[in-house]
Amino acid sequence: MEELVRETFLEMAHAPKAAAPSSERRLTLEQAAIPCPEVVHFFYRAIGADWGWYDRIDWTEDRWHEHAHRSDLTIWIATYKGCPAGYVEFIHHRANEIEIRSLGLLPTFLGQGLGRELLASTIEIAWSQAPSRLWLSTCSLDHPRALPNYYAAGFKTFDTKQALVNLPDRSLSLWPKTSSDE
Repeated sequence: MEELVRETFLEMAHAPKAAAPSSERRLTLEQAAIPCPEVVHFFYRAIGADWGWYDRIDWTEDRWHEHAHRSDLTIWIATYKGCPAGYVEFIHHRANEIEIRSLGLLPTFLGQGLGRELLASTIEIAWSQAPSRLWLSTCSLDHPRALPNYYAAGFKTFDTKQALVNLPDRSLSLWPKTSSDE
């Protein structure tokens, strides 16, 4: 199925003023010290299923393994009350730039204000590494609050693109459809 998708590229050229102090946050982020393709694959599929994250849908186990072991990739796992709740992928570019490649919460944790916390912690972690720039991209398939949250956090648009994209015919849903869903 073809759909017109708008991709928005956003950046921060300097660290924003601190948001809520870490002590007031409900999420905990910890860097994954072990490259684990199963974990990265799980979060990508589980978080992206409802938002059309389709670009890695056909990756093989070997491709996920290669991605998880990239030397320029760091993965951070978000937990809420001891439960894995989401994740962040950072790509560290040669020009001392950090790209937020993937960022999201599992569906169970949406609608609780945790997305703002995840983004605030992500920004804080990235700027603690003193990059020359922090950037990301999002698209019109993403969560409806994603772009407004990025703007509210201080990101600015530096480019946009529109393209007709061939989306997979099969559902990206995390759960199999039942006969009553059809």
